[in-house]
Amino acid sequence: MTGRERFLAALRCEPLDRPPVWIMRQAGRYLPEYRVLKQEYDFVTMVKTPELAADVSLQPLRRFGLDAAIVFSDILVVNEAMGQAYAFREGGGIQMERPINSAAEIDALDGNGAAERLSYVGDALRLLGGHLDGQKALLGFAAAPWTLAAYAVEGQSSDSFPALLHLFREDRASFERLLGKITGVTIEYLRMQAEAGADAVQLFDSWASLVGPAEYEEASLSWIRQIIDGVKDRLPIILYAKGANDRLEQIASSGASALSLDWTVDLPATKELLGQDLCLQGNLDPTLLETDPATVQAATHDLLTRMQPHRGHILNLGHGIRPMATVDNVATLVDTVVNFGK
Repeated sequence: MTGRERFLAALRCEPLDRPPVWIMRQAGRYLPEYRVLKQEYDFVTMVKTPELAADVSLQPLRRFGLDAAIVFSDILVVNEAMGQAYAFREGGGIQMERPINSAAEIDALDGNGAAERLSYVGDALRLLGGHLDGQKALLGFAAAPWTLAAYAVEGQSSDSFPALLHLFREDRASFERLLGKITGVTIEYLRMQAEAGADAVQLFDSWASLVGPAEYEEASLSWIRQIIDGVKDRLPIILYAKGANDRLEQIASSGASALSLDWTVDLPATKELLGQDLCLQGNLDPTLLETDPATVQAATHDLLTRMQPHRGHILNLGHGIRPMATVDNVATLVDTVVNFGK
């Protein structure tokens, strides 16, 4: 069975001898070859150059026996395609070109043709697909409209995004206009990724926890439902709602093919709660990869053993891989999964 076949079978919750494995933020600063490339090119240049994006996407697959490749890109390319550029501050964090904080600025965002302006992501996916030759699953991604709106309205990284919350609670008409625009572009963007060869996409709602379960439907989940309805005829969606473990059944009702969960959740118990027909992804603690191979092997084997009775599991971290991870620990994680049960 190829990695691609295994990955798609897991999404369909078919019985497997072991789960497929990939890692959120597979490429990055923990890889020496990425650090070398980063000395020559800035992040946005790598994202916008299909040959570089494809090469960076392949770096982890050249080292590890992963079952899927995820295209190297960024969630904020959607904002940029609509007319709001982004950059990364030297000291860390995101800086948008300007905040979007008035009805006129929302109306000025250009959703027409935005997906076409993101054709470089489609080109990177096609290059990746040619290298993978159907042997590994090919993943794209995007962000939930609520998360993109957080950066758009605040204009920068924040712990609490008060400007977004004010817009949502005090100017619902402007909020809905903004989220409607982002949602429409995201649907077109993901359909373009499907046409470029993506087998599945992950949708990141990184700021789901800004509101509680009572407000989550109107703030975020209703827009996610529109996206899933708009692309489910093309490809499956893996939904990751960070910090929203108090509303798992609510999120499961989104129509997503799989939920990606963090390490604070008991994965087997969640399987029992949500049922065997919904695939779950996760959920090792990313800091595990900053320990040692023996610790990584034990924790990975324990999760695999506890999830063995259940269908529909994709082995992953419960969040993105961190720069402090070591190559040896990543190799141990992947090898433990690949050799599980042998």
